[in-house]
Order: sequence, then C-alpha cells, then structure tokens
Amino acid sequence: MTQPAMRSELRAAPAADGRAPADAGVGTRLVEIVVPVYNEQHSLERCVEELHAYLSETFPYDYLITVADNASVDGTWEVATALAGRIPKVRAVHLDLKGRGRALRQVWGASEADVVAYMDVDLSTGLEAFLPLVAPLLSGHSDLAIGSRLHRGSAVVRGPKREFVSRTYNFLLRATMAAGFSDAQCGFKAGRTEVVKRLLEQVEDNAWFFDTELLLLAEASGLRVHEVPVDWVDDPDSRVDIVRTALDDLKGMARVARRTLAGRGAVELPARRRPSRAPFGLGRQAVSFAVIGALCTLAYALLFLALRQLVPALAANALALGVTAVFNTAANRRFTFGVTGRRDALRHQLEGGLAFLVGLALTSGAVAVLHAAAPRAGHGVELGVLVAANAAATLVRFVLLRAWVFNPGRVQRR
Repeated sequence: MTQPAMRSELRAAPAADGRAPADAGVGTRLVEIVVPVYNEQHSLERCVEELHAYLSETFPYDYLITVADNASVDGTWEVATALAGRIPKVRAVHLDLKGRGRALRQVWGASEADVVAYMDVDLSTGLEAFLPLVAPLLSGHSDLAIGSRLHRGSAVVRGPKREFVSRTYNFLLRATMAAGFSDAQCGFKAGRTEVVKRLLEQVEDNAWFFDTELLLLAEASGLRVHEVPVDWVDDPDSRVDIVRTALDDLKGMARVARRTLAGRGAVELPARRRPSRAPFGLGRQAVSFAVIGALCTLAYALLFLALRQLVPALAANALALGVTAVFNTAANRRFTFGVTGRRDALRHQLEGGLAFLVGLALTSGAVAVLHAAAPRAGHGVELGVLVAANAAATLVRFVLLRAWVFNPGRVQRR
C-alpha cells in the first residue's frame, strides 16, 4: 500500500452503464464535469441528481459527471459509488489525500473529454450559466472559461465579509500580478482539455490557490480566458477557513511572482494556440509602471539605509539602485509590457541597464551637489534627495522602456 504522504491513491467506480473509467471520456464533443467533495454525504445525492437532471434536459452535448471524493471520513464515498451505480453518465473517483486542486489535477489530467469543467457541490452558481461557460471552448473561441461573481451582469447574494475578502483578493491580483480576469475563486470553471493538461505540468498548488495559479499561468502563456456572469448564492454551510485560505493565497501569489520574475511564468504552447495580443494601452502601462516603481522605490530606500551604515553614500546608492533596477526591469517586462518567456530576457536586462545608468548619473549627481552644499547632511536628508532624483530617473526609465526596449513593433519583429 502506498504511503498517503507520498502520493494519493486514485480509485474509480464505473458509471451505471458499465463503462470502465478509462473509457468514460471517449466520445465526440464530450464535457466532463468534476464535482470535488469532502464530507458531503448529506448533500451530495441531492446536488448530483439536480445537476444530472438539468444537463439531461437542457445540455446539447454529451457529458460525464465525476464525483471526486477528497479523502472524506464520513459516508461520502458510499453515496458517490451508489450514484455512479444507478445514474448513467455519473462516475466516482476517490483520493486518499485532501485538496481541491489535487482532485482536479488527477481527474482533468486523465480525462479524454474535449472540455473539462468543475463546479462546487453546493451548486451555489446557477446552472443556466453552464452552457455559456463551455460553448466558447467547444467552438475553439477561448481556451479557459470562468464564472465571475464580479461581472456587471452577475446577481450575487452573500455576506459583507465574504464580499470584502473576495473583492480585496481580486484587486490585489490585478494590481500586483496584472491579472486580466475579474474573479479567480468562483467555483465554476472550464477549459479545453488539451490546453489544461499542458498548464497542469507547471501548476504547483493542490489546494485553493490552484484556480488562481492556473489562470495566471494561462494568461502569461497568451491564452484567452472567457468570463461568464453568474447568479450566485452564498452557501451558509461553507466550511472554508477564510483566514487560512487568504494567507495561503498570498503565499501562492508571492511564489508565482518569483517564478515569473525568473522567466518561468509561462508554458510553451504550439503557435496555433497563441492568439495575437495587442499591446497594453498607455493608461494601463502607466498604472502598472507606477505600482512597480513605488514598490522598487521602497525596496531601494530600505536597501540604501542598510548599506549606508557600511559604505559611503555614493556606493550605497549605486548598489541599491543596481539591485532594484534588475527587479524593476523584470517586473515591467512581464506586468507592464506583457512580454513573457525566457527569450530575449537577458537582452532586455542589458538594454534596461541604460536606464539604470541614467538613474545612477542623476542620483549620484544629486548626492554630490548635496554634499557640496551641506557637507554635514544626515542620512535622512540624503535619502530624500535621492528619492527626488530617482523620481526624475523613473520618468526617463518609462520613456526608454516603452519607446525602445519593449516597443511593440520591435518586439514583434524579433
């Protein structure tokens, strides 16, 4: 018996029509809907029957419902196998380890359907949005699709605490990760199977951050994410630990940001799966550049003050500016100008070094003038002068990066 700590064991119960799990995904225009569950013995039967009834009456494509039991310790697995035994197009899969992302990785990774999807067992999202969710995927228009509770056309009923947490989290994703989607955590998503399997190779999270990481990776890879407005009613029986989930999400965002800055934030896909992307507009570029600049300025100030205790002001300024310049160029490359992948990353850093030299000249000149005018100026005054000079250098950096280093025509030609 494999130790649970090493990997999860996957057991599948065949559907009522006698098909083996390995053949369950074989078919034309087949959509596989995964319902991850953990200790849901009391609600599972009602929800699966409701989902099956709705799809059998209204859904124009073939479908398979897979109940993925995430190591439940109650009678969930028995309920799931009973459903698979008596309802056609329903099967059950059991995992020995918990984690919604782990369940989706297992089932989606083994699926032979054209499109894979998932939804929460409580059916908080109105099922009438399911066909609009998967239709752009089946037609080839989009690569992934998500239900959005923050879309203008959505109708949402939930408490103020969850509303605040959700909006804050998605705002952070847009502000710090340049996310183009509006709702990362709605339990109502789908994707083209061939694309999803490629993304799963680099998705690391196996819990609640799985959705966000998958979407960030898809956008970084140039894939099209379709959004659907949904009707959504909060489940009062939800057992999600909001605080722990929020902390895990922040850790996940930091991990993805580090991977992106290292040039490993995208998946190489065939050329036909890479839609052409228009360059970001000036307004969005300016906002992204300003946010990155503010963060780098803060890092510069802290690093300068630390180094100033060890070396003279000019040396501390050069070291602090050099370190933050590397991160500034890498972050603007990905988030401000939308350039992904390792290709030309070194060249972009070298060309961005010209902006570093301009900033070094301005800030070093400002320090020299300050010391000439006030030889006894304290470290705080030095920092203030340097920040002001750095602001002027930032404007020069933006012009150089936008007009030369990441000029859309120049990037496309290369």
